[in-house]
Amino acid sequence: MRNNEELQNKTAQSNPQKQYPKPPFTESKQEYPGTEDQMQTKADHGEDSYKGSGKLTGKKAIITGADSGIGRAVAIAFAREGADVLISYLNEDDDAKETARLVEEAGRTAVLFPGDISAENHCINMIERAVSEFGQIDILVNNAAFQMARESLQEVSSAEWDRTFKVNIYPMFYLCKAAEKYLKAGSTIVNTASVTAYKAPEQLVAYSATKAAIQNFTASMAQLWAEKGIRVNCVAPGPIWTPLIPATMPAEKVNSFGQDVPLKRPGQPAELAPAYVLLASSDSSYMTGSTVQVTGGYPTI
Repeated sequence: MRNNEELQNKTAQSNPQKQYPKPPFTESKQEYPGTEDQMQTKADHGEDSYKGSGKLTGKKAIITGADSGIGRAVAIAFAREGADVLISYLNEDDDAKETARLVEEAGRTAVLFPGDISAENHCINMIERAVSEFGQIDILVNNAAFQMARESLQEVSSAEWDRTFKVNIYPMFYLCKAAEKYLKAGSTIVNTASVTAYKAPEQLVAYSATKAAIQNFTASMAQLWAEKGIRVNCVAPGPIWTPLIPATMPAEKVNSFGQDVPLKRPGQPAELAPAYVLLASSDSSYMTGSTVQVTGGYPTI
């Protein structure tokens, strides 16, 4: 018979409230967009846990914001499911190289593609690079995002408002438009929305507005491309522990991050990746225009 300590450990591992670190956190402030190596409390991207089963064998994927956080977790999962991955990121070269290493460790091809996705030409070039490297595009994950927490509307500059929309929603249009001629029946688009699309916090006015726009963009595109056999869905994460948090939120918000959801902790990127695999694979063949909510119990109705 196992001893009490073993039983307690097993219970802790299976209890979602105790599975990962809970607040309070102590994190140093980072400059946007933040990096993984500066995180005191390290995030779990599934490096040691995700096991693939061939759900994406032979597929070719583009993931924006794939250097760290949710994007890295999705890249790891996709690679272990059999997909080659183009890793789109802004300028976080060290983080992106680590993601590439993990993709290649899974036996798949990783293509690094740095640059600003708010520029349409960059997005067009990304699509063309993926086709040049892979010969096709099967999956597009629109995941990269910009946010800044502000206590009043007066703190939000016009430039910041503009940047939030140009990073969070414009590239989805640019990339889908540029990719359309290469996508075939069975191709999938997975967009990253947010729980803030349902209940917008007062400190994230611009960010929340873009996430609501992503929900509607997803719904419209799902209807537009249904006749092509191309499915368009999105994932709505709750509070997820990534470098974006200490890079964009005040210290007191970082310290308590995730405590207001029913599971009393932030989610880890590794807990998001299976939702993206579901929507990218044929397991979700009757899902389009759908949103998979991964919120730690935070209500979306």
